[in-house]
Amino acid sequence: MDIIGNRTLPQVLREQAGRYPEKAFIVFEDATGIRITKTYAEFFSDVISFSRSLFNLGIRKGDHFTVHLPNNPEFLAIWFAAAELGAVMVPTNILSTADEMKYLITHSDSVLLITEEEHLAKFDTIKNEIPAVRHTIVTRSKGPDHTLSFEQLVLEGRDLHMPLPEVHPEDVVGMLYTSGTTSRPKGVQVTNANYIFTGELMSKTIGLTPEDRTFTVLPMFHGNAQYYTCMPALIAGGSIALTERFSASRYFKQAKALGGTVGSLFAAPIRMILSKDYDPADRDNPLRLILFAQSVGRQELDEFESRYDTRLYQLYGMTETVGIPLMNQPYSMPNNLSIGRPTLGYEVKLIDEAGKEVQEGSAGQIAVKGTPGRTIMKGYFKNPEATEAAVRDGWLMTGDNARLGDDGNFYFVDRLKDMIKRSGENVAAGEVESVLTDHAAVYEAAVVGVPDPIKDESIKAFVILHAGAEATSGELIAFCRERLANFKVPDTIDIVEDFPRTAVGKIQKHLIRQSVLQ
Repeated sequence: MDIIGNRTLPQVLREQAGRYPEKAFIVFEDATGIRITKTYAEFFSDVISFSRSLFNLGIRKGDHFTVHLPNNPEFLAIWFAAAELGAVMVPTNILSTADEMKYLITHSDSVLLITEEEHLAKFDTIKNEIPAVRHTIVTRSKGPDHTLSFEQLVLEGRDLHMPLPEVHPEDVVGMLYTSGTTSRPKGVQVTNANYIFTGELMSKTIGLTPEDRTFTVLPMFHGNAQYYTCMPALIAGGSIALTERFSASRYFKQAKALGGTVGSLFAAPIRMILSKDYDPADRDNPLRLILFAQSVGRQELDEFESRYDTRLYQLYGMTETVGIPLMNQPYSMPNNLSIGRPTLGYEVKLIDEAGKEVQEGSAGQIAVKGTPGRTIMKGYFKNPEATEAAVRDGWLMTGDNARLGDDGNFYFVDRLKDMIKRSGENVAAGEVESVLTDHAAVYEAAVVGVPDPIKDESIKAFVILHAGAEATSGELIAFCRERLANFKVPDTIDIVEDFPRTAVGKIQKHLIRQSVLQ
């Protein structure tokens, strides 16, 4: 038996609620500064009540439902209610457009939508195209007559009593969509065992205790917040300090006010914090360490740690790896210019195009050994071909290149996948190109990421117009803005005559990037 055993999320929550009923589990600050606290017992009661109401609405084991919410305690209650039922939550980015949501709801086979009143207009425009959605539930407000209230369902659920289905460790609980190199996102299936594994891995790697409170400012619809702050807090019997949104100027003030001891950020938020006027009072904060992903320069690392009297630890992981396979670990000498060393429960190797391990010092694709549905994702939803391509003989192909240094640390090199990392968000170049080529004037498009001191990468598009067609860069950007989430919209669009190509006509994006950087 491994560290997961036969446990499920409902079992873990019951155990911790029994051990710490009166202890604060969630301390939340909303966008207006209002704070609320939920004890373990209160949270557990909400989860059970809401799961009964969902069952009463006809939600059954294996059903998928879309969760389109900002950070709030309701998100966590919905997540664990799904686990109680054996249902699957599909969290989505609140910045996604109606067109994007139509695809995600349809592809995921969602039968229920949970959102907030301010987002309802988005779904009203596509309601005739998502007929499988039987109910819409609204959190933190009553909502219009055609919706149901989360708060009311929780109240009604307290008087409902019915047996809930038996759930198992390998049952899927969450399905997180991640951008691929094609124009369509893929649904990563995450099981009870997956969530428990990453909670065990992270809590033990960073030495989390019941006195710790993980500071969660990144969006809950991402794996980062679910995997690296929420689950470790639950496993350790700690608590979660949650904010509705990230604020660079108030990051350390919120950490102090909410009692956060362990944080998690991306490179872009770190740079945003450093770009703000420094308040010496922010040095007095309770954060003993902050995990981060993506490259940060040595000067920025030193300045951040010196200013705020905390330690940074760079890590490497993906939605598909679930846990963190590589990390600078608190009990070793960190080198935050690297992505660290393998963590407990994982093996990592670097391979060439033929699948053979590369020599030390050479770049190769990061491959992570794991068990599908336990230590790595169960697979991509309704996409066996992509699953087979990603997981080969027990090794997950990450699509990222790294090299192994003589100090035993792995160093990130670049992405095999044609992805752009913009302010912590993955943007598939192919998705942006697909939208651009939908414009009547555009013949062909090429999208690349270029280094940006704040956003990590900015999005630069190049288009070739049809003969005789006319369009301006501004018109094309406006066209994209209507069809893409704001973080996917190109920063600039250049109209060109042609692209550099191979002998068979394939666009040579590396040459396009070089021309931008010259």
